[in-house]
Amino acid sequence: MKVDITFLGHATFHIKADDQVLLIDPWLHPDNPVCPEAYTVDTLDPDYILVTHGHSDHTGHLKDLARRGKAQVVANFEIATWLMNDNIANVQPMHVGGSQLFDFGHVKLTIAHHGSMLPDGSDGGVAAGILLYFRDGKVLYHAGDTALTYDMRLIGERSTVDMALLPIGDNFTMGPEDAVSAAQFVNAKCVVPIHYNTFPLIEQDPEAFAANLKAEGIDCSIMQPGDQIAL
Repeated sequence: MKVDITFLGHATFHIKADDQVLLIDPWLHPDNPVCPEAYTVDTLDPDYILVTHGHSDHTGHLKDLARRGKAQVVANFEIATWLMNDNIANVQPMHVGGSQLFDFGHVKLTIAHHGSMLPDGSDGGVAAGILLYFRDGKVLYHAGDTALTYDMRLIGERSTVDMALLPIGDNFTMGPEDAVSAAQFVNAKCVVPIHYNTFPLIEQDPEAFAANLKAEGIDCSIMQPGDQIAL
């Protein structure tokens, strides 16, 4: 199975798994200040949209994409209900600890310690991370916005994560030091830092983070918005 991962800035990812297109946490150009101009609601038509939590920097273009295209939205029950109440029906409600099989593979929602208020101020349930088990056996972990949690050890005890997308911005999420521990906890082969340098409050040095990971024997791929990497 060929899996290509494109970073769209902040915590948004475009993933092509053979002929299936997945979009995680859709916050696109022009609202996302670091997202390349080529990636907008009008240019993307994913098969699936996966959502970690309700904050606007993760759901900013969720409704627009869900309305205009074919995408099935995979989200927690509260976000799914928020969409269904707005006549968006192609949703798969899930919740933390639950899993579901899709065409591209298996999805499991994991614990994330963070808020989830939706852009209109309504309840977005609890935040989650996303474990993607692709059909070829590769494992991708998008931690979402989260603090370091000891529960991450359970992920590493059960599987080897081929790539972990981990926030390092601090202030709203874990910072670089905790993210190194998270990478160790989840038994990650490679880490891509996310949720940093989008705005001044979450500025970090990814090169220093990569060096600290390397000292622990973990690879790091620093992706610029628009960069693509194969899983």
